[in-house]
Amino acid sequence: MQRRTLLKLGASSAAVLLLAGGAAALLAPGLEGSTLSASGREVFAAVGRGILDKSLPAEDGPRQIALNGLLSRVDTLVQALPPPAQAELSQLLSLLASSAGRRTLAGLAAPWPQASIHDIQQALQGMRLSSLALRQQAYAALHDITAGAYFSDASSWPLLGYPGPQKI
Repeated sequence: MQRRTLLKLGASSAAVLLLAGGAAALLAPGLEGSTLSASGREVFAAVGRGILDKSLPAEDGPRQIALNGLLSRVDTLVQALPPPAQAELSQLLSLLASSAGRRTLAGLAAPWPQASIHDIQQALQGMRLSSLALRQQAYAALHDITAGAYFSDASSWPLLGYPGPQKI
């Protein structure tokens, strides 16, 4: 394949995904105002289960409490983002929440809430190792927001062996 053909293919693929994301955002936005919508919460709850699997409590009750705390901190993080970044995140979440976007961008067949942790991890790994920069960037955004929001809470620090900030 020639370089020019590859560049055209990449540009057209990005344009299609951008249009699909824009259309999905009009139907079901990933953010409502500056907080996660119901569909955005589903995506981040599932991504949290996949990324934080061994860091979350094993029991269902405490695990759900930890995920709810994660979603609350993601909301706080999103509110601190500038409006253009919020708009991009909303489009990404809208695209991932749609069936076609979830299958195309993440490679995940099952809806986020019903997907197994293994399937979510495989989808995220596929995004991370993809040859398409768009999929890699989507993975990086999901990973960094999820990990940053979860580990910003002092209750998660003992899992890392971090004693907390030193008193000066």
